[in-house]
Amino acid sequence: MCLAIPGRIESVNGEDPLERSGKVNFGGIIKEVNLAFVPEAQVGDYVIVHVGFAISRLDESEANKVFEYLKRMDELGELKEAGS
Repeated sequence: MCLAIPGRIESVNGEDPLERSGKVNFGGIIKEVNLAFVPEAQVGDYVIVHVGFAISRLDESEANKVFEYLKRMDELGELKEAGS
């Protein structure tokens, strides 16, 4: 099942908007994510990520709701396995 999940931007790399990327924290799991589709996103913002691309921004309270749902479903475990 493909699913877009929220993460918090920890760092941003690159000046070119098409090559902009960053480290995104998904509840303790940090992945490198392409930020080209969200040029306004900055460190500390929450973004929705699908297949390695941030596709939109969202507020912290909404991100926390999604994290809680994922914990209940144990979907974060699947993400950890994929990053191993």
